[in-house]
Amino acid sequence: MAQLRQDAAEFETRGAKVAIIGPDGPNAFRRYWETEQMPFTGLSDIGNKVADAFHQEVVWWKLGRMPAVIIVDQKGMIRYTHYGSSMSDIPENSELFEALDRIKTAS
Repeated sequence: MAQLRQDAAEFETRGAKVAIIGPDGPNAFRRYWETEQMPFTGLSDIGNKVADAFHQEVVWWKLGRMPAVIIVDQKGMIRYTHYGSSMSDIPENSELFEALDRIKTAS
């Protein structure tokens, strides 16, 4: 999340709305968002319904739910997915910017 926060303005420039969804309860999310001053929307998925709907993998011996990055366009179509194979397997922001630029160009 820190990686995304570093380039919050760049995501905004590209018209992207970043939402971070996690398994923590709403109170834990709220505390984290306030403490870390996160510039994005944070959504509690305590029952994992959203994560399950997007087929986000759980690998308990690798610390739980693997990271997933999904870009959905303004029409609700999934245009980019990255499913991590470890907790550190998260695409660089530059890769996300390239995907956003391709989506904008194709629209």
